[in-house]
Amino acid sequence: MAAGAPRIFVSHLSGVPVFDPNGDQVGRVRDFVAMLRVGGKPPRLLGMVVEVVSRRRIFLPMIRVTGVESGQVITTGVVNMRRFEQRPTERLVLGEILDRRVRLVETDEEVTVLDVAIQQLPARRDWEIDKFFVRKGRGGALRRKGETLTVEWSAVSGFSLEEDGQGAESLVATFERLRPTDVANALHHLSPKRRAEVAAALDDDRLADVLEELPEDDQVEIIGKLKEDRAADVLEAMDPDDAADLLSELPEADKERLLALMRPDDAADVRRLMSYEERTAGGLMTTEPIILRPDATVADALARVRQQDLSPALAAQVYVCRSPDETPTGKYLGTVHFQRLLRDPPFTLVSSLVDSDLVPLTPDTPLPAVTSYLAAYNMVSVPVVDESGSLLGAVTVDDVLDHLLPEDWRETDFQGEEGIADGR
Repeated sequence: MAAGAPRIFVSHLSGVPVFDPNGDQVGRVRDFVAMLRVGGKPPRLLGMVVEVVSRRRIFLPMIRVTGVESGQVITTGVVNMRRFEQRPTERLVLGEILDRRVRLVETDEEVTVLDVAIQQLPARRDWEIDKFFVRKGRGGALRRKGETLTVEWSAVSGFSLEEDGQGAESLVATFERLRPTDVANALHHLSPKRRAEVAAALDDDRLADVLEELPEDDQVEIIGKLKEDRAADVLEAMDPDDAADLLSELPEADKERLLALMRPDDAADVRRLMSYEERTAGGLMTTEPIILRPDATVADALARVRQQDLSPALAAQVYVCRSPDETPTGKYLGTVHFQRLLRDPPFTLVSSLVDSDLVPLTPDTPLPAVTSYLAAYNMVSVPVVDESGSLLGAVTVDDVLDHLLPEDWRETDFQGEEGIADGR
């Protein structure tokens, strides 16, 4: 960016791609690192936290940023691939400054920071925070009441104080465009205090999706800090197999309390999954695949497949069963794959299209056998039935991968070289 360029608000840069001079994407901006200075001087912007392809977060010094324009960041060709580690004198702009409650120096009114403006200094490569966009009162970005205004850094006080109960609405707003796995990765890198505040600000469905992507330790920490009624609501919103995995990590008394607070039908599904050994088809399966009765049509099946909240693995096929059509169902008749649904007229009955050649799994089938089955038949999901032939659920390939990868795979880096020093 040329000297004297206009200021930029950091919320507009959250998640934007970072490119090297050749046009190859290095990663995406996840946060900004600032250093508070004495004497009332504006904080110096040290660099960006960039998430690279391996999901590792690295530090990109601002002196290596050559352009910030058109929804992208351009950097010099060489970056340090060492994992970013925050130092005591540093502050994360999105993670620690957004939503912070401070006071206007002139009137002593309390305001909430909604956004932060950064600017490159004239004739230099240094950047600094120069303005805040704030709202008067105690509301965050999602609150409509209260006057908003843009003020100089020097016009507010309170950034040197530790704050209890920092809001999270503005930070949550920056997550709206991110996939749950990216939000989970962002949460994982926040402090426990900030992680709890952001989790409290997410709605139940969004938090459920994010919890499913977090390491077990983070899941247990977050669910343990929620009020029990809300924790039960979030568990109900999770996929039953993920909720069962999370509950199994809790002390017995906590687990039973939360199950008692859940809706009976949801709790029954989770209890059933928890009754199976973890590394078996029963322990891996979800109890909510797409189930249709024999008299359903191709049009009915495609309408179900189109449901937005279905994972690709579950949407790849439907399971045809006799009534009742919730697990455990009546007799399992077979599977109809998505490609077959596309080849037949909408009025065709799914019962005439079922593939009944492949033998379904039993709930005690061990994980290696489940893996071999999926690989041998090129399947992304496989039915699980009991001794009477009723469908209990389906095992999807993503759940199998979760159990085949190392326990810490969500935190594992796949980059080999550390690169050059970051110069901080």
